[in-house]
Amino acid sequence: MSTEPSAERGPWSLALRRFLRNRLAVAFLGLFGLIVVFVLAAPLWANHVADTGPNEEHTVEQITVDGEQKDVVSVEGKPIGPQWFGAGGKFFLGADSRLGRDEMVRLMYGGRTSLLIGISAALFATLLAIVLGLLSGYFGGWVDSLIARTLDVIWSLPVFLIGLAVGIALAVGGLKIGSLELSSGSLWNPILIISIFTVPYIARPIRGEVLSLSEKEFVEAAIAQGASPGRVMFTEILPNLASTVIVFFTLMIANSMLFEAGLSFLGAGVQPPNSSWGTMITVGVDLLRIQPLLAILPGLMIMLTVLSLNIVGDALRDALDPRGKARMDAALQFEAQAGAGGGAAI
Repeated sequence: MSTEPSAERGPWSLALRRFLRNRLAVAFLGLFGLIVVFVLAAPLWANHVADTGPNEEHTVEQITVDGEQKDVVSVEGKPIGPQWFGAGGKFFLGADSRLGRDEMVRLMYGGRTSLLIGISAALFATLLAIVLGLLSGYFGGWVDSLIARTLDVIWSLPVFLIGLAVGIALAVGGLKIGSLELSSGSLWNPILIISIFTVPYIARPIRGEVLSLSEKEFVEAAIAQGASPGRVMFTEILPNLASTVIVFFTLMIANSMLFEAGLSFLGAGVQPPNSSWGTMITVGVDLLRIQPLLAILPGLMIMLTVLSLNIVGDALRDALDPRGKARMDAALQFEAQAGAGGGAAI
C-alpha cells in the first residue's frame, strides 16, 4: 500500500523541502547564522580576549607584542595595525586613529547595532504595512484612496535624501512630542526613520494581494456567516499573506541595514558613542591608504550580510510559493486596475 508523499506533507513542510534543495541558499543561511553568532559573541571577546570595551580609549597606551612595547597610536597619529596573534588577541584588527579603540571589538559591537536596527526597522515597517495593506485592500473606497495615495506620495519622494535630512535634524536636536522624547543619540531615531520611509515597499504589494483575496469565495463565505471585518482580515486574509510577509520581512532587513549604513556614513544615523558598521566605514575612510582594513572589513560585513539575506529571501519566495512571481504580478495588476477605478470614482 503506497501513499503519495505530497499528500502526507503540509504546505510548510513542502516549502522547507524545496528550500533545502537550494544549496546556495542553505549555504548563505549558514553564513548569516555565523555572522549573528559573531556579533553576539562581542561581550565574550571584549571581556575575555581583548580586555577592553568598544568605546575605551587607548591613545597614549602601549601593548606588548612578541616581547616588544608598541604604541597603540604613534606620535604621528598612526594607529597600530592588525596584531593577529602577536598580542594575545588584543587589537586583533588594529586600532582606530581617533581614540585608539580596538577595531575587532568595535566590529563585533557595531554588527550588533546594525543588525538590531535592521531587524527592528524591518519588523516595525512590516507590521505597519500589514495593517495599512489590510485596511486599504479590504475596505476600499475613501479608506483605500487615502492610504494608497499617501503611500504613493512617500513612494515618489527621494527617500534617502529626506531620511538624511530628518536624521540630521534628530541627530542635532532629538525629538520631543508630548510625553515622547528621544535624545539625539538614541538608536530609535534611525529605526523610526527607516521603518516609516520603507513602509510603501511592503504595503503596496500587500494591498494588491488583499484586493485579490477579498474577491475569493472563502472571504465571501465568512462575511455571509456574519464575521466582523477585523475577523475576516486577521483570520481569513492574513494567514494567506504569510508567505509574502515572510519573504518581504527577510528582504527588508537587508534593505534597512543598507539604509542605516548610508545614514550613519553621512552622520545622520547612529551617533557616538554608539558604533555601527556604517560609522566604522566613516572612520576608516580617513585611513584608507595606511590602514585600509578599517574601512574594508565593516564594508565586507555589510556586503556579506545583505547578500546572504537577499539570497535567502529569494529562495524563501520560490520555496513558499513556486508561482509567487506570477501571483505577485497579477496582484499588482489588480491593484493598478482597482486604483484607476477608485480614482475615477472620486
